[in-house]
Amino acid sequence: MTDVATFIDAFNADYARIHKAYEDNFWETKMNLAGCSTENLTASFNALEAFLGDQKTLDKTRAFLDGPGASGLTSEQTKILRQIEKTLKCYIVESADAKKVREDAVRLENEMNAARNKLDLKYVEADGTVVDATPTVLRTKIRSAADESVRESCWRATRTVGPFLLDNGFPKIIAERNRFARTLGFVDFYDMKVTQAEGFSKRTCFEMLDGLEAATRPLLEEALARLEAEKGADARKPWNLAYALSGELTRELDPYFPFENAPLVWGRSFAKMGIAYRGTTMRLDLCDRKGKYPNGFCHWPVAPHLGSDGEWHASRANFTSLATPDEVGSGNTALTTLMHEGGHAAHFANIVQGSPVFAQERAPFSVSLAETQSMFLDSLCGDASWLARYARDREGKAVPWDLLERSIREKHPYEVFQLRGMIAVPYFEKALYELPEEELTGEKIAEMADEIERKIQGGLATRPLLSVPHITSDESSCYYHGYVFAEMAVHQTRAHFLAKYDGAIVDNPAIGPELLENYWLQGSGEPGFLKMVENLTGKPLGHDAWVAAMAKDTEAVVADEKKEYRNAIDEAEKEAAREKEEGAAKIDLGMRAVFVHGDEVVADSEKEDGYEAACAKFKAWVNENWPKTAAA
Repeated sequence: MTDVATFIDAFNADYARIHKAYEDNFWETKMNLAGCSTENLTASFNALEAFLGDQKTLDKTRAFLDGPGASGLTSEQTKILRQIEKTLKCYIVESADAKKVREDAVRLENEMNAARNKLDLKYVEADGTVVDATPTVLRTKIRSAADESVRESCWRATRTVGPFLLDNGFPKIIAERNRFARTLGFVDFYDMKVTQAEGFSKRTCFEMLDGLEAATRPLLEEALARLEAEKGADARKPWNLAYALSGELTRELDPYFPFENAPLVWGRSFAKMGIAYRGTTMRLDLCDRKGKYPNGFCHWPVAPHLGSDGEWHASRANFTSLATPDEVGSGNTALTTLMHEGGHAAHFANIVQGSPVFAQERAPFSVSLAETQSMFLDSLCGDASWLARYARDREGKAVPWDLLERSIREKHPYEVFQLRGMIAVPYFEKALYELPEEELTGEKIAEMADEIERKIQGGLATRPLLSVPHITSDESSCYYHGYVFAEMAVHQTRAHFLAKYDGAIVDNPAIGPELLENYWLQGSGEPGFLKMVENLTGKPLGHDAWVAAMAKDTEAVVADEKKEYRNAIDEAEKEAAREKEEGAAKIDLGMRAVFVHGDEVVADSEKEDGYEAACAKFKAWVNENWPKTAAA
């Protein structure tokens, strides 16, 4: 019989090879690279599923754990074997029929998404010009276009995505996913996904969501009434709501978020919080283009692990956002995405365990744990103390306080809209997977989506539920509750740090090590998401901190944030004076950054003189390709 050390090493090597093959194909198809193949993607996905679903491997793992030699295992070997067992149990499919159903569902999904990549989206400009657009451009213009007819045209274009999906196999995919989950003994596909990833049932998941929904329903009703009273009934139209809350302000803030500076801002902010990437190679495809997957993400072709010989196998990350650098609001959105996806990358780069299965982003990894890290770090983009330091125009001038005060006054009373938009997705998917198969028709699903938007969000949504990319992908479907639970954890974690560090999170070098020690090192191993949050904050996870933040009086928010802004401006001025005398500290994130645009390599920090030099080359490339971004 193979000894345990050899078994673990062989498993890790096979996993790394098969997982990388799938992730390489995933990246190529999502980025729409030359020569990408949905057939290769499907085949590599099935190979990974087959590897993770191999009953013989599970039997060998259990033989080591439960056999006569179990007493001779080290604690580290036992931990690794338990994690391999936990992972394989998420994928074991004993029935040949069930395997066929699974493979059919994946094939249908890939075919549908390949067709979606070619979907021709258009909107009409104010002068009547018909313009091709990506989903990202449409969303940006809905938020920022001054002309209502343009906003409405863009919104109606996003509404075409749902019918397209429904006509291209989505109902059949739902049926196949449910059929697969039920062969494994789950209530439905949603129950399977949440149980595997979070370790609790769909019922428990929605008991938590129902509590949040009930607690925030009065805030929604109050906010909708206030919006109509302040801005008129038309403000509630789905193409007007986002603009009514921030349209003009988005334009005025835009100069303080130049996209071409975003990677440098992200790097500097993370470095000052003591965050590093432990030797990661990160490929960043940051700009939008036709045919590119319409959502930011970060995936790992190489999940890191510590070999049995002590060698560190660093992660490799693929990171994408959807900037259109010369569109109003795009820089702010892209920077927030960098902070978010960069948070994911930092988390997974720093999982230090004896097998890569601790760091695979699929089940049994908790969606909520993963999203807590990214959402905690992108939450800084809303803090006046962070904005005072990092929201700077092309001449280096800080965003003025009066704009931030207006932003608080315009947005804070309506923060509940974002929460309700988040919870609408899991409520829609719950209803979708609970539909009897004979009712899984395009017409029924479209009606149900609109009904849930009206019930949860108070009207048709600015971002239609059927246009949310997560719902179509096997990997990210029945996933969105993770964002909701993560937001709960973010507010609870922020409250803890603000109390512990006297209000200081931004540029606090203790934050990175705290996250590393409490949230990152263990990966998907013990103690798990809920216990990690409780261990760090001293409280079980709950929605109290989030609801309290939304219910806080606007005048109190303004007063607190103004104080933080003034302190941050003073600190920034002192730091600038020090740097003038001593020179700026070099940004060292402990990673190789490769900036790409599709098949084109734009800049590589290994070939340039470090990260900052690569950022400078990327900036020049942006200025060249989007001339409006060049400094006057």
